[in-house]
Amino acid sequence: MAFLSVILAYFIGGIPFGYLLTRWRTGQDIRTTGSGNIGATNVLRTAGRGLGFATLALDIAKGYVAVWIAAHYSDNSPIWTSLAAAAVVLGHAFPAVLKFQGGKAVASFVGAFVFLTPLPLLATTIVFLIAVIASRHISLGSIIGAATFPLAVYLIDHPPFPIFAVALLGGAFIIWRHKGNMDRLRAGTENILRLGNKTA
Repeated sequence: MAFLSVILAYFIGGIPFGYLLTRWRTGQDIRTTGSGNIGATNVLRTAGRGLGFATLALDIAKGYVAVWIAAHYSDNSPIWTSLAAAAVVLGHAFPAVLKFQGGKAVASFVGAFVFLTPLPLLATTIVFLIAVIASRHISLGSIIGAATFPLAVYLIDHPPFPIFAVALLGGAFIIWRHKGNMDRLRAGTENILRLGNKTA
């Protein structure tokens, strides 16, 4: 059953809430607007704060639920819960229902580690918020947060190796998924966060 929970985690991760909510509310395909990403940031910019925050909450929730299920059926095994965390992130990034074209998986990553390592995640969230407030770039905050998260996990929790390994690999994966954003940050063309304007 533990193995099946990892498979299930991938499919939970693959539920494209940003795509579904935007299609339901506006009739638009979120992949054809803004950055083309199905994640909360693009939904926020192109469909408004309500749908953006709903997408964020649901994507975080699916990360948490996927790992919780794995923990329940594996007696909280570090190996199986870590594999479920990896699977839910990969499911969000490469969802089968959208021909493997998904989001950057930050929110699902957050949800998985709310379960696995809540205190390091809290510390990293503070770093993320400081970076976003200072730069007004969500992408930069995500990159800095992903880069510092494995160190926070190691220093605060001293976790079993599988959990540290998935934190390290997951952080690297998040950074890799932001390679286009890094190019735009260097060019000075990255979107700036404006909560008051849905098209920012």
